[in-house]
Amino acid sequence: MKFLTVILMCFSIQMTIAQQKQIVRISEIEIYPEYLSEYKSILKTEAEASVRLEAGVVSIFPMFQKEDATQIRILEIYADEDAYKSHIASPHFQHYKTTTLKMVKSLKLVDMSAIDLETMNKIFKKEMKTENKSEDILTFELSDKVTREKVSYRNRYGINIAADLYLPKEMDINKKHPAIIVGTPYGGVKEQGAGIYAQSMAERGFVAIAFDESYNGESGGNPRRISSPEIFVEDFSATVDYIGTRPFVDRNKIGVIGICGSGGFSISAAQVDRRIKAVATVSMYDMSRVKSEGFKGSLTTEARNKYLDQIGEQRWKEFEGGKVIMNELPRKIDEHTDPISREFFEYYRVPRGFHPNATTEFSMTSDFSFMNFPLMDNIKTISPRPILFIIGEHAHSRYFSEDAYKMASEPKELYIVPNAGHVDLYDRTDIIPFDKLNGFFNEYLK
Repeated sequence: MKFLTVILMCFSIQMTIAQQKQIVRISEIEIYPEYLSEYKSILKTEAEASVRLEAGVVSIFPMFQKEDATQIRILEIYADEDAYKSHIASPHFQHYKTTTLKMVKSLKLVDMSAIDLETMNKIFKKEMKTENKSEDILTFELSDKVTREKVSYRNRYGINIAADLYLPKEMDINKKHPAIIVGTPYGGVKEQGAGIYAQSMAERGFVAIAFDESYNGESGGNPRRISSPEIFVEDFSATVDYIGTRPFVDRNKIGVIGICGSGGFSISAAQVDRRIKAVATVSMYDMSRVKSEGFKGSLTTEARNKYLDQIGEQRWKEFEGGKVIMNELPRKIDEHTDPISREFFEYYRVPRGFHPNATTEFSMTSDFSFMNFPLMDNIKTISPRPILFIIGEHAHSRYFSEDAYKMASEPKELYIVPNAGHVDLYDRTDIIPFDKLNGFFNEYLK
């Protein structure tokens, strides 16, 4: 085939032995004519998202034959095997795969090797160096007072948890130090706000670690973008397992900071995991409460039952290979966008807080678990270990912390940050009360 000869000579890439191994292949696809227009639209969206969001995707370049538009060819180049595995597990690829399954008449994958590597690397400017991978992008500047190390460990379900370990640069590793575990906002990743908190606590002398929840970010677990209260709570205890076995950590001095949704998960973990000696929440969301009751109790019994029926129907569809439905933050906002969605959009969807691993989407069917899993029923049992609730004066989520404060036993404290909203406490280091957190943990992790 003339087309295949050109591709073989001009577009295939194979990394040298000294470089990471790239995967290069041609996807030869034939589409049923009646689906051609719909398929091309879905493929175009998937290709754009893959190259934009995934650092390990060098090329997803779709083409069709001029003589027969149903004959699609896609040049696919991935940095390495891990990048390819990450790609096929991504939500946008899974959406493409499930929605186009019935449209594809035939599919053949042809693995390729380069003839002229040097010229091809000039054509494809997206060079895959480790330091440029999306997971190494921080939304904040790394401090020269700390060291940051990527680490991993498994939770009790066998899922690999990816984390960033922050240490004071001048720390004496021959001594034992108190440690702080930081959980991400719901839908966020460790390279955003959680990393800011971990770094700031490390600057103040603590060993600190920020982690990605199972099924999200760099952590393992398939299918991707699952949200599970049971497993997210377990991830805190798994991190206690890891950090408490480091030779430079005093396992009797471990505290946690839970931001947004992780605030509820950290409290739930502390209710049973007495190795956690102090808990601080920031802009806390009780995800089980908001899922089962709606915002400020707005979900009626009728509406709740209707949504549960929708989830049940969706489970049947997905079991039979149908499209996975995601609950996610809007991709665009306008004058009709509600204030809460707008606030989150103006963090996650703009350069301020954008990270390609933080898609802020979870499967709709995950909500079954949240609507049946109260997170804070045993909050009183955390006492005599302390809880510090930090919330912005103008935060829409303020009531979660105020109600949890009332439920908790002493010692407890509710700290209001003046003139701050919910998302302000993710990354605005000028108003985040780090000195308050420092004093709290210094007092209770003695």
